Amino acid sequence: MRKLKLSMRILAIAFTILTVASCKDAKKEHTNEDGHHTEMNSDENHMEMNHESEAHHNEDGDHDNTSATRDVTPSTQKNAQTAPIIDAYIQIKNGLVADNKGDAAKGGITLLAAFSNFNMSQLVEAQHKEYMEIAESAKEHAEHIVKSPIGHQREHFETLSTDITDLITLLGTDKTLYQDYCPMKKAIWLSETKNIKNPYYGSEMLTCGNVKKQIN
Repeated sequence: MRKLKLSMRILAIAFTILTVASCKDAKKEHTNEDGHHTEMNSDENHMEMNHESEAHHNEDGDHDNTSATRDVTPSTQKNAQTAPIIDAYIQIKNGLVADNKGDAAKGGITLLAAFSNFNMSQLVEAQHKEYMEIAESAKEHAEHIVKSPIGHQREHFETLSTDITDLITLLGTDKTLYQDYCPMKKAIWLSETKNIKNPYYGSEMLTCGNVKKQIN
């Protein structure tokens, strides 16, 4: 039994290493094909993106890239009321996948409207405080996505993804979704399709990532 557990752990570690390696290779191939940054390896390019992100955080002074872990009370109901919020989030995600700042911004506007139109009277008392905390954070990041360049949209999308995941945990959804993980960004996102399409890098590393779990 111990040998079996050890073998399973080794296989899991090997899978993670292979996933990260394939993502890094994809990034190298992209930079060599388009003729940009040919002297910069994937790790250096990733560090450059992080430095750009940090500069943005220092400029706006109100975005912390490390989202706090919430203690959300999970719901098992298939709640259709969260659909407009999730649809708007997916619109942002698809805009980033397509490297389209304008579409992502439109999704941010739709998301703000979805939260404004959400009927909080359906919430039980125990859910109200948690919902308000999630909604406040999600709306803040949506506002930045509306007005920011695409690199900063992606930074705010990272925490927004945690907010929407927490919202689904709290209230439930009737949609089938997939929680995906980007090993380069070390961040999750939600998708309506099982195929990996990475919103954090778009065409640069479109298929980088893996499915962590299916919702519904």
